[in-house]
Amino acid sequence: MDQLEDSIGIDAPPATVWALVSDVRRMAEWSPQVTSTRLADGAQLGEGAAFTNRNQHGELEWTTHARIVRFEPERELAFRVEENWAVWSFHLEPDGAGTLLTQRRATPDGISEVSRELTEAYLGGVESFTGSLRDGMRQTLAGIKAAAEA
Repeated sequence: MDQLEDSIGIDAPPATVWALVSDVRRMAEWSPQVTSTRLADGAQLGEGAAFTNRNQHGELEWTTHARIVRFEPERELAFRVEENWAVWSFHLEPDGAGTLLTQRRATPDGISEVSRELTEAYLGGVESFTGSLRDGMRQTLAGIKAAAEA
């Protein structure tokens, strides 16, 4: 799977957008795949924080484990998912009085074989699931935009 990326302009300053995206526990509010996120016991939001996501695709549900690998206030949040090795990130860039928010899914180490096999067996195959992830990114960004501009 290649890198996936999408961006959206938001009529709100980076501080407002950062307040939303920097709290990974809020991801279920916007992501069509994430149903809940929980920080590990005692973890504080910031680089190194571990958390779990509960995910759903159709009737299939699963849990992933992740760790925040970059946490630069008002600039970037990135986390790496243990099960598939993907790095998801949000990059904020001032854009006039607003913010350009970019979400990326990078796979610098490839995708784990287990994840690839499960995607083929249960998620409609890599091509289909990648399309679903792209649609999910657009929905996530639109949800964050609506929340930031409210």
